Amino acid sequence: MKINLKSGIDKLLFGMKQNDVTAALGKPDKNYKDEDDNVIFVYNAQKIRLTFYQEEDFKLGYVVASSNDLEVFGFKLIGRKIADVKKDLATKGITKYNQETFDTFENYFNEDNWFILQTEFDEVVKFEIGAIINDKDEFDWKFPVKK
Repeated sequence: MKINLKSGIDKLLFGMKQNDVTAALGKPDKNYKDEDDNVIFVYNAQKIRLTFYQEEDFKLGYVVASSNDLEVFGFKLIGRKIADVKKDLATKGITKYNQETFDTFENYFNEDNWFILQTEFDEVVKFEIGAIINDKDEFDWKFPVKK
C-alpha cells in the first residue's frame, strides 16, 4: 500500500465520498459514527480506518493504517525501528517532527505532510495521515469533484 503524502494511500484520495471508497475497496467490515458524527469505515484485511468528515460533506479526510504493506518512497514503515524510518525519510527532506509520549506509545507528527508515525517499544506500529489545510484555511482535497 503506497502512501502518497498530502494525497492519501493507494487508490484512496482525500476528498473521496463514501461511495467512491466502496467502489475502490468494497463494503467496509465496520461502519459507524464517532462522537463528532463523522462516518468511520474500517477495513480489517487492509488494516485501515477511514474518517469522512461530517462538517465537510462527508469527504474522506483522515486515514489510520497499520498494514505491514505500507510504504512511502519505497520505504516500509510498520515493524521497523523509528530511527531507521526517520533516517530513510530524511533522505527525502522530511526531518521535522513534534514528538509526544503516551504511556508506552510515542507519536512523531510531521506537520508539513500532516502525518503521524506512532511507535511502541521504539518500533513503528501505526501510520496516520490527514488531508492538508491550505493557505486559505481550507482542506486541499485531491479527489476530482464530479460535475
